[in-house]
Amino acid sequence: MAISQKLLNEGEHVIVTTRTHVKALFLPILVLLVTLAAAIYLGTLGDGTTGKVIDIVVWVLAAIVIVWWVVRPFLTWLTTSYTFTNRRFLARSGFIAKEGRTIPLNRISGVDFEISVVDRIFGCGTLVVSDASEQGRVELHDIPRVEQVQLKVADELHRLSEQRNDDGV
Repeated sequence: MAISQKLLNEGEHVIVTTRTHVKALFLPILVLLVTLAAAIYLGTLGDGTTGKVIDIVVWVLAAIVIVWWVVRPFLTWLTTSYTFTNRRFLARSGFIAKEGRTIPLNRISGVDFEISVVDRIFGCGTLVVSDASEQGRVELHDIPRVEQVQLKVADELHRLSEQRNDDGV
């Protein structure tokens, strides 16, 4: 899931790109299974015309629940990406309406990670990008292999810092 080349400037290349860990979809999958089970069970209630009305109402409600609590989170997961290049950090999300945030690497003051017990089981964690802006920090939750991502970004920040020192800046 690489970022589009048209979003990169000349001489810019991707250091690391990722999206949220698939564990973010566990709750939507559970909602899907429970909704389908409930709809199947409730659809069997009633006979004749009453049964058909109940069946239609149940499946319409099930469709609404599935669209809101399953399809929407899946599309959010699918269309959200986090990319570090040799010049900047890009967070992009959205399918129809798009949203993005860009932070130049020279404004990033630190990249840290936090891993809870559950995150350790799934091999992910929270990447915390600190910068010099008003917002101060960006937390990227459920990033797969968060320690390796943090190491790559920290290495690039160090390289950028040495390059600025060599240029006399």
